[in-house]
Amino acid sequence: MFRADLLRPGRIVALAAAAVSVVALGVLSTSAIDMSCDPGPCPPVPVSGDGDVVSDRFWFLHGDLGPQGAITVRLTSMTGTITYPPPDHDEIVPGLVPWAKTGIIVKDGLRPGSRYAALMMTGEHGVRFQHDYRHDVAGRPGGVSAGNPRWLRLTRSGDTITGAESADGVRWQEVGSAELDGLPDTVQVGLFAASPHGLTLQEVGLGGRIGQGRFTQAVGVFDNVTVAGGGSWTSEPVGEMNVTDWEKHHNPAGAVQADGVVTISGTGDIGPLGEDPDPGADAALTGLAVALVIILVTAARHGRSAPFEPRRAATVGAAALVTGLLSVGTVLAVTGELDSVRVVAGLAVAVGLCAVLAYGLGSLFRYGWALALLLVVVPYTVTAVPLLPDPLARWLLRVTPAAGFAVKQTEVEYPQVLAHYAPSAGYFPLPWWAGLAVLAGWAGVIAFAAGGRATTHRPAPV
Repeated sequence: MFRADLLRPGRIVALAAAAVSVVALGVLSTSAIDMSCDPGPCPPVPVSGDGDVVSDRFWFLHGDLGPQGAITVRLTSMTGTITYPPPDHDEIVPGLVPWAKTGIIVKDGLRPGSRYAALMMTGEHGVRFQHDYRHDVAGRPGGVSAGNPRWLRLTRSGDTITGAESADGVRWQEVGSAELDGLPDTVQVGLFAASPHGLTLQEVGLGGRIGQGRFTQAVGVFDNVTVAGGGSWTSEPVGEMNVTDWEKHHNPAGAVQADGVVTISGTGDIGPLGEDPDPGADAALTGLAVALVIILVTAARHGRSAPFEPRRAATVGAAALVTGLLSVGTVLAVTGELDSVRVVAGLAVAVGLCAVLAYGLGSLFRYGWALALLLVVVPYTVTAVPLLPDPLARWLLRVTPAAGFAVKQTEVEYPQVLAHYAPSAGYFPLPWWAGLAVLAGWAGVIAFAAGGRATTHRPAPV
């Protein structure tokens, strides 16, 4: 139950202002994001069977495959193009990004986001067997050339897809196997090529970095293509392709067949992260920093008004928790970003612990409110933008109370996806529970110190 001395009009107004700042700034920020596409409507975002946004865009030369069958190919060449890499932004150079890929794939239809299993050659990571966007198994490392070809084979037996590779087409080694439960009797099988954006990092601010994507394309050359249990070929993209000037005027994505040789060109990616990161959730929480300032100053000033008491600390924390719960839940629901109860509850707990921390600092120090802002708001704010070098930003989010806001992280770092895994891009260095534990530790130590000081300075009974 809230104590009456906490519910003074000024403090109620402060908590209301904190809640309004979260909701109002969050709605304004998400409304300002331009989601339009030119020309025409935006293509649908690929979503996997479990509801996650994924990448699923590639060129596909495909045909039907029944419940039992296999495709075997020999890959003799893999080349590519990278457009406008820094520092020479007017140059187009040959090359492959590390996770460019070409090979063979079994897929449950052509819908972006549908289930699949693929065996592929990559730009820098050798042969890989990947399935259902998250799963990646390494095969033999190295590259490919006419003198060092790679034989690839995918075999289907019901719902089981097995990938194997060979150096000579005679001796085969299994790379990986996947159970794709619920596959229809007829699936699509064939050759594919994809190449994700090249990632370059531009230094800004005081050493922070922002990621920049470069258009890339991969080209695979195959022969000895055989399909057991399959039908005729169709050449088309999965997802949108051939819309850039490079594709329109230089080398369109597609497949060319001549004298038993198939050359397939493509861009895009097949993986667990969307090609275009969604800023919606972070934008919806823009007002959280403002709310923290209001709550921390209010809690610290409350700590200066009377000696520290555990019950007062609990009441301050509970009031801030309720404020965070209502405001964060409301803004994420209104902006359509409410996809995790853990994020809402975790942020509410983090805000409550921050209030306890500020209340304790206010009891200990005259300018405890300033120290609370320095410990919480400053690291939270400067790491949310590309201002500081990534190692320093990660360090701040490991040792300061701002580590607790790792609870808002929903992104996962995947080794098979090249991305800017930094705090300014939404990736915290600690898992949510560890970050919350760091914040709870800070709040507990400060509350203990404040309680001890209050006991020491309490007047002796007469």
